[in-house]
Amino acid sequence: MTYLEFQFTIYPLQPASDILIAELSEIGFESFVEQESGLIAYISEANIDKNSLANLYILSSTEFKIDWTSKLVKQQNWNAEWEKGFKPIIVDNRCMVRGPFHQKSDSDYDIVIEPKMSFGTGHHETTYMMLSHILDNDFNGKTVLDMGCGTGVLAILAEMRGASYIEAIDIDNWCYLNSVENIERNGSNKIKVFEGNSSLLSRRKYDIILANINRNTLLEDIPIYASCLDRNAFLFLSGFYLSDLDMISKKCSAHNLQFEKKLEKNNWVAAKYVF
Repeated sequence: MTYLEFQFTIYPLQPASDILIAELSEIGFESFVEQESGLIAYISEANIDKNSLANLYILSSTEFKIDWTSKLVKQQNWNAEWEKGFKPIIVDNRCMVRGPFHQKSDSDYDIVIEPKMSFGTGHHETTYMMLSHILDNDFNGKTVLDMGCGTGVLAILAEMRGASYIEAIDIDNWCYLNSVENIERNGSNKIKVFEGNSSLLSRRKYDIILANINRNTLLEDIPIYASCLDRNAFLFLSGFYLSDLDMISKKCSAHNLQFEKKLEKNNWVAAKYVF
């Protein structure tokens, strides 16, 4: 499979970079590398829609100057490019997310991730905050769903935190395969990975659902998540901006999910709801 690499030069960098990531995610871009001068974004050549790209709001905004170039890149080259810029991250001084080529840490939770073309290394604010939520909440003996699992990093930490059974689901085949690889890499044995969307959730029940996707998908799927939660269960949502929180919370409230707490990072939000 061949991917397109887009190099965006952005000025001023924020909040334009975050807005661009959100808009590119909506039209099929799968992975992002943030840089001091802008952003690198990847999408399968088969999925590119040049009209949708040209019509992105952020590219026509007069508030920012954004230039971009693109080139073809073979998938097998991704790991080498990623290794050049990937540095381990530490979440709340308790959890390290690192590549297999980094030295093992003495953190409470040491997670090895090789993302390839998948989203979820912990570098993006939403993944970081979801990891933080997992660290701050009781997962011992819980059944968990990681919806839109990407690299599988949230599911892996959930198992490390004591979850008894986890299901990880992603609609993208590459993410499905990558999650399987990372789960094996971390010696996780309580996680089952599925390829698909929320249609797989019929008649399933969980104590905790983690969904780090995007605003529109969350709004569509919140009723399904609510139907899959047992009483006193938790729903953690991210992938949206602070300005979207009221909209998300209103949708949750309509399905008996009550807002409890939020984390904020660079205008991104990760919220906790109780069923």
